[in-house]
Amino acid sequence: MRPADTSGWAALWGPRGKWLAVVLAIVFSGLALALGGASKVNTDPAAALPRGAESGTVARLQQRLPSGQLAPALVVYSRDGGLSAGDRASIDADARRFTSLAAGGRVPPPVYSEKGDVALLSVPLRGALPLADLTGTVRKIRAEAAAGLPAGARAQVTGPAGFKVDLAAVFDGANFTLLAVTASVVALLLLITYRSPWLWLVPLGVIGVADQVAAKIVAVLTRTAGLTVDDSTLGITSVLVFGAGTNYALLLIARYREQLRVHDDRHRAMARAVRSAASAILASSATVTLALVTLVLADSPAVRGIGLAGAIGIVTAVGYALLVLPAVLVLFGQGLFWPFAPKTGQPDPARGGVWARVGGAVSRRPALMTAVSVAVLAVLALGAAGLKVGLSQTEQFREKVEAIAGQETLSRAFPAGSAQPLVLISRASAAEEVEATASRVPGVVRVTPGDRTAEYARADVVLGAEPGTEAAFSAVRALRAAVHAVPEARAVVGGQAAADLDERDAATRDQKLIMPLVLGVVLLVLLALLRSVVAAVTLVLTVIASFGASFGAGWFAFRHLLGFPALDLDVPLLSFLFLVALGIDYNIFLATRAREEAAEQGTREGVVTALAVTGGVITSAGVLLAAVFSVLGVLPLITLTQIGVIVGFGVLLDTVLVRSVLVPALVTLLGDRFWWPGNPAAGASSTHTSVREAEAARP
Repeated sequence: MRPADTSGWAALWGPRGKWLAVVLAIVFSGLALALGGASKVNTDPAAALPRGAESGTVARLQQRLPSGQLAPALVVYSRDGGLSAGDRASIDADARRFTSLAAGGRVPPPVYSEKGDVALLSVPLRGALPLADLTGTVRKIRAEAAAGLPAGARAQVTGPAGFKVDLAAVFDGANFTLLAVTASVVALLLLITYRSPWLWLVPLGVIGVADQVAAKIVAVLTRTAGLTVDDSTLGITSVLVFGAGTNYALLLIARYREQLRVHDDRHRAMARAVRSAASAILASSATVTLALVTLVLADSPAVRGIGLAGAIGIVTAVGYALLVLPAVLVLFGQGLFWPFAPKTGQPDPARGGVWARVGGAVSRRPALMTAVSVAVLAVLALGAAGLKVGLSQTEQFREKVEAIAGQETLSRAFPAGSAQPLVLISRASAAEEVEATASRVPGVVRVTPGDRTAEYARADVVLGAEPGTEAAFSAVRALRAAVHAVPEARAVVGGQAAADLDERDAATRDQKLIMPLVLGVVLLVLLALLRSVVAAVTLVLTVIASFGASFGAGWFAFRHLLGFPALDLDVPLLSFLFLVALGIDYNIFLATRAREEAAEQGTREGVVTALAVTGGVITSAGVLLAAVFSVLGVLPLITLTQIGVIVGFGVLLDTVLVRSVLVPALVTLLGDRFWWPGNPAAGASSTHTSVREAEAARP
């Protein structure tokens, strides 16, 4: 038996070092979990708006006005055929009753629609109320409004207070549900992959701890460094940690299993496994991390938060996968693999398995395989025809909460913009001129003066167009242009409809800036890893094609099967980033092995062997990552459902078609030119002939 390699990092999983590594991991993880605390979730409306947005300026100025300290609860009463005298008497009684809950002790009289079938009662509540108190107040309003109405009439609470309470209720417990479902999916797939009663527990446990540690690091940064996150950010970060972390674990365990067939000492086998797997894992994680970091350049605070939190999650995942997981695996020994424990001298079954046959079929007809693959991707991409981007506030949730139902009732009875009036703030000295100018803008139905101070004045502007439509956006632009032209007024326009426009413009800018940067990051990592211009460019083009096909298929499913009216603004950018950065992982795993094999067998045979020995682990990793992203569908936001579907389908497409057929076919067609200007023989490892690293996921 050869002695274990305990030099350098290998000492961490040597006979004595493994205990130290595990103890240090336990101490670090324990401190992080004990001291990290909870994330400070952003609730400031102004902080959630794009950087430099005019609507953000309005949100901040509102805080200087008395009305800016309020969060109105809008009680919407309705009855088919018109409200009765008894209904109206009940509504008047509610107006008197709710004065005890209202800020300032006053509730304005109810407003009735022209047809008399809908009434609106605005109950001003203090915006600074803690969420628990606000929730209790809104629930009381809902209960009392419904209890006092005659049979057949309806009462719904909407407005800022209603939306805030309903949003909190929808997300209540959602992150725990996400964690539980994600862990269950990962556990099931690991159990199927390894067919061992306990091996799956090790990667699941290590990555599960990494997920919680990453969450605590993010939590500390939300309180100390101003990192802005919301519930969806935390959910996406958790999915990234589990998805990427288990991918790295699959690759490492596969290489460890292969080395156990070569070395009878498990410590030496692990040292060889980490040494051979580390370059691909580090290149993969660097690609995802750097791609996520580009999001800090986004105007949208939510997107910036996802970038930073996600990068922290990936770094944590790769740290636990390369430093903690090896130590835990060697600590338990080869019995973890029972009943399929690898034995020294046992041949590698992957070299004659199904992926070897797939590789052989591709190498015999590379031109045909390329043509068929490209045709499939092109047909799927056609599904993007008629693409619509931009969901209104009422379209954000898969469940129709009461606040949304109430707003829809309000919109049907009053001018379309009544439920979400624009907020116009100007210098008090120019308020009358600004309001008169605003009233003359096409598309403006009503301008209602509001509160003022010695410095600023507010007015509410109702549009005739439905919020979120092109007509509403055009009216907002026209209104802004008109009031900006009033001398010395310093007028600004905000409110939900204006914020929707600002967010759409910011999303467009972010896509134009960040998508090319992500491609640049991926290209640079591939150039550094493969030292080949042709290989790097070819692989980048394949992931772009994969994204186009996934995006088209996703939109077709959303529009024609799920009935979603549009994609959310952030979906194109985030799905692009995740698909390109994560999808390139499998190309990295395949290409690095193909380069090693090409040094001995030539490019044509090398790519067949590479596909044979990487097929099992990459397919397992792809299925697992797709399943983890699909778990985002358990959260209530349509945005997360759309990201989960597009990325999940894209990863499967990349795993089954692009990596298994298209890339090997292109490599075969290009031959040695694929490695230009490099030479695969020059980059071969000196230990390549003595150490065979393979990614066979199954024994």
